[in-house]
Amino acid sequence: MNLTVTKIKAFVPAKDFELSIHFYRELGFTLASSGGGVAYFHHGNAAFLLQDYYHPGLAENLMMHLLVEDVDAWWRQIETVNPEEKYGVRIEPPALRPWGMRDFILTDPSGVLWRIGQNVP
Repeated sequence: MNLTVTKIKAFVPAKDFELSIHFYRELGFTLASSGGGVAYFHHGNAAFLLQDYYHPGLAENLMMHLLVEDVDAWWRQIETVNPEEKYGVRIEPPALRPWGMRDFILTDPSGVLWRIGQNVP
């Protein structure tokens, strides 16, 4: 019996599908395919499916965690996008967390919370 898992992807809701596609592309994710109300994004081994579906309770209670090698490089990249002004999203700078990570918080245009961080020794 082979129970090998090859990937897991979350469905991320989008209030404004086209705006969210643009947002994620600007953050550095690759849009691999789009059709039928679903857009497949990836960056390296990380992937998710953006869906042209929105429910406030789902979006506002969904949290994505992106583990990266260099949180400061990601922070600098995202700062160049200027997401607060451009997309009206919330962003908080990197901080050391008690659970052994250094991360920052970013919401997407639909209210989905992203924690982007790296493990610290």
